[in-house]
Amino acid sequence: MHGRERAAHERDNNRLVRPFDWGLQFIIDHVNGDDPRAVLKQYSRQAMANSEEFYALPEISDFKLSGDQLTWTSAIHTPDAENNLARARYFPVNEKRARQPRAAVVVLPQWNAQPESHVEACRIFNFIGLSALRLTLPYHQERRPANLERADHLVSTNVGRTIQSMRQSVLDTRAAVRWLKSEGYERIGILGTSVGSCIAFLAFAHEPDINAGTFNHVSGYVADVAWRGLSTLHLREGFANHLTLEELREYWAPISPVPFIARLPEMGRRPMRFIAARYDLTFPIDLTQQTIAEGKRYNLPLDVVWLSCGHYTMADMPWKAIDAWKIATFMRKHLK
Repeated sequence: MHGRERAAHERDNNRLVRPFDWGLQFIIDHVNGDDPRAVLKQYSRQAMANSEEFYALPEISDFKLSGDQLTWTSAIHTPDAENNLARARYFPVNEKRARQPRAAVVVLPQWNAQPESHVEACRIFNFIGLSALRLTLPYHQERRPANLERADHLVSTNVGRTIQSMRQSVLDTRAAVRWLKSEGYERIGILGTSVGSCIAFLAFAHEPDINAGTFNHVSGYVADVAWRGLSTLHLREGFANHLTLEELREYWAPISPVPFIARLPEMGRRPMRFIAARYDLTFPIDLTQQTIAEGKRYNLPLDVVWLSCGHYTMADMPWKAIDAWKIATFMRKHLK
């Protein structure tokens, strides 16, 4: 299985080792030659102490639905104009199949997902009576600047831009939930896969209007995945000796799931399902186990599904079908 994972990873031969950058200009207004380590440490501590503010969604007045394409101005302004227009594809359920109360699932695909990725999942949701809204992550598809071949800016060796991009992802997710509520949906679930799982969890920990969550691939700290994962070997090479894993974990704590698990009990008992792969080399298995243990420590309403595959091979049969079944049955049960 590990051989299959490595072979799948090597099919993508366009990964670039990009230069390391502290990227302070992406998180603070004025860079005055201050020690970047001190700036990032202070920024992270403030974000963690005030995460409600850090992930607060401002008013959005320009939602526009054209056919199945929903657009709005992202709450985070980045230097790339294409990326500042948030996008999602809407899959409304046929009214004959619609469940009561009206329910929908926000779907967050994996890093570098193609346009049709997770569309099949959205149609499965429709089949069981749920609408779906598939978010285009920052720097993906139409949001990707012309000078990028991959969505490199979402998670990168630019420390500050990664914080900005992941925060943008969470705010775009909350905006998607807000639009669904405005359309009369009473119950909302969230499905995230790989980096989408991380984003979905951050949104789940800050958005009380999400009623249930399924997280496909599980890991607690973005820094550890970037440092150790198979899919991010090019990031590790780019980080080189500019900083340590411990430093990066602290700087990226505000965009990592585990630090926010403690928030969940006070938000009510909302069901969660973790779906993990026993042979995952991208989200190393010990990181998955640590995250599960932390969820159990807080007595969360969590159930865990282990599949005998890896990160990439979860998209292959028969694991793909099992995964889809575990997601669909969970959502059908809890969005009622």
